[in-house]
Amino acid sequence: MKNSNSSLEFLPTMFILVGIPGLEAEHICISILFCLMYIIIFLGNGTILHITGTGPALHQPMYLFLAMLALAEVGVSASTLPTVLGIFLFGITEISFDACLFQMFFIPSFSIMESAMLLAMSVHGFVAIYNPLHYTAILTLPCIFGTGTIMRLKSIILMGPLPMLLRYLPFCGHNVLSHSYCLHPNLIHLPCGDVSINNIYGLFIVTSTFGLDSLLIVVSYGLILHTVVSITTGEGRRKALNTCGSRIYAVLAYYVPMIGLSMVHRFGFHMSPLVHAMMANAYLFCPLVINPIVYSIKTKEIHHSIV
Repeated sequence: MKNSNSSLEFLPTMFILVGIPGLEAEHICISILFCLMYIIIFLGNGTILHITGTGPALHQPMYLFLAMLALAEVGVSASTLPTVLGIFLFGITEISFDACLFQMFFIPSFSIMESAMLLAMSVHGFVAIYNPLHYTAILTLPCIFGTGTIMRLKSIILMGPLPMLLRYLPFCGHNVLSHSYCLHPNLIHLPCGDVSINNIYGLFIVTSTFGLDSLLIVVSYGLILHTVVSITTGEGRRKALNTCGSRIYAVLAYYVPMIGLSMVHRFGFHMSPLVHAMMANAYLFCPLVINPIVYSIKTKEIHHSIV
């Protein structure tokens, strides 16, 4: 412990992570499930990155945005892997204060990039359906890579102040977290000092990223639906809807667990810790596992490349 001016206010050197409350005796079995999920995540997204990078025919806007989404998902997975497998495989429940702050920074920063890529793909879908003859001239390679770079810088800049704000708060002996990794909504409940600035800034991040992205995604798919309805041929309408199907699955897999976890954090104070743990795991792992499977099956070019 690093003692501060008050004997009650100190900065913990360690945080205690919790696996899945009530299922401690089943950690070995649960570790097998997590290992399978990580294999699917890294193998699926790695395959998408490989075939997109090595296949010249896939150097198109849709697949480049998909590759960026896969890269963000690999980043989220790599950020959670040390503590998740450490708990369930080796029973390591401690994480240093600095390592916890680093993890708290990287998980949401890659998640912000993931959300941004889903928005970019929805905008691409609208442009491709609304103006199919000229969309490649609109979404050029410099535009695509510039978009990816800006989104990554945005996530880093937004998340940068959070670890600093937490570092200077008194924790007063509270250092037990309720998840297998460090998340800001969980950490912010531990300090005994004034956390109003942290709450306001955290709300600003959520609103300006996930909130704005989800709103624009809904608008984009609304415009896509309006454009598809105006297509006269049934075959053209079916092809357009099929193209957007995998993207809609990805959006639902990402935002539904996120909304559920937010509701649990805000209003589920009296719920079982097991519910909190399950919702947190669903929020992180559902989109990471589902997306590479869906895109590998629903996207014809990627499916053919894999085969």
